Amino acid sequence: MDHFSIRDGVMHAEDVPLARIAEEVGTPVYVYSRATLERHARVFREALSGLARVHIAFAIKANPNLAVLRVLSREGFGADIVSIGEMKRALAAGIKAADIVFSGVGKTRAELREALDAGIGQFNIELEEEGVAIAEFAANMGKTATAVLRVNPDVDAGTHAKISTGMKENKFGVPIDQAPEIFARLAALDGLTMRGLALHIGSQIFDLDPIERAYSKVGALVMQLRAAGHTIDRVDLGGGLGVPYERDKVPPSPAVYGQMVARVTKGWDVTLMFEPGRVIVGNAGVLLTRVIWVKPGVVRPFVIVDAAMNDLARPALYDAWHDFEAVVPTGERMVANIAGPVCESGDTFAMGREIDAVKAGDLAVFRTAGAYGATMASTYNSRALVPEVMVDGDAFAIVAERVMPEALIAAEHVPDFLKD
Repeated sequence: MDHFSIRDGVMHAEDVPLARIAEEVGTPVYVYSRATLERHARVFREALSGLARVHIAFAIKANPNLAVLRVLSREGFGADIVSIGEMKRALAAGIKAADIVFSGVGKTRAELREALDAGIGQFNIELEEEGVAIAEFAANMGKTATAVLRVNPDVDAGTHAKISTGMKENKFGVPIDQAPEIFARLAALDGLTMRGLALHIGSQIFDLDPIERAYSKVGALVMQLRAAGHTIDRVDLGGGLGVPYERDKVPPSPAVYGQMVARVTKGWDVTLMFEPGRVIVGNAGVLLTRVIWVKPGVVRPFVIVDAAMNDLARPALYDAWHDFEAVVPTGERMVANIAGPVCESGDTFAMGREIDAVKAGDLAVFRTAGAYGATMASTYNSRALVPEVMVDGDAFAIVAERVMPEALIAAEHVPDFLKD
């Protein structure tokens, strides 16, 4: 469920007509619903209420906007980060350092030191050399870093190849059969306390069977490590639950997921950690755009909108689907291609799709754009960086400004040797 709906013939975000946002802020613009964010956070948390010990860390990469993070911080979420920039955003949003988990395969040594200095709660170690470096840095700082070892269970999540992370050919984690020896060597190091395991096999997952297989493998490894004398008190189960980009394709609910987790992890006696991202913010946002032209085509017309691949990259990157809907639907339909203004043939959002009939000047939205939307935006073609708005009931506020080309130019410098 989300809070974007048609009222009196006009699409609203909560109690705000989207046409009002377009008039006052301009387009394209991302629009987030606070009520939807809060609802999704609570539904996810309630789905895990049957588990004894739980830590939920929002995957900041999905949407790092400070206002979004503040809402989730107030809902009791920690943060899963993959860069120091994301750590700084989490802290700025009021998330405690102790509730931050540092994931990611390419943490630099400088980032490791800064995260240690900030006192984050947990490092998810991706390779043995990284763990050795953390231990050395922590010992030199007079600290002890808490860490878990991320394992690669070699399980196909059945999702898009570019968002699959749990197979042996992927770059993430250590091979699960090598984990016992690596864990033992890391556990012996000063400056490092190894407390458990982590895994994440991919995102936009619709089938829980691969996750269950991966969790079962990790459960067996937990028992093996304990039998070897190691203390295991936490397991990070990652994230990855899908969202319905297409209305007729419904993923498993958090409640069904929670029931599976309870069944598979029974007897583990650990704190279970979760890193939801897309499932929390995906349906909480739309990209509001305006039709520039409806261009006749040889096969079908092109609906040219003012949003482009630099504003919403997922269709160009993954052939991803986003429902396209008119803000003021007439009930008429058309079959068209939807494209943006960027000078790339790849700047298309849909080809040959049946959509609400639109004409030049009409407003429309790309639905389910709250995750991996604004955070992946760029200024390609020297276009302005897309702004972001959050709605709260009948009010809204700009939560990220539109960064204009003039500001981008001002940050660049012509060196003296090129000046006349």
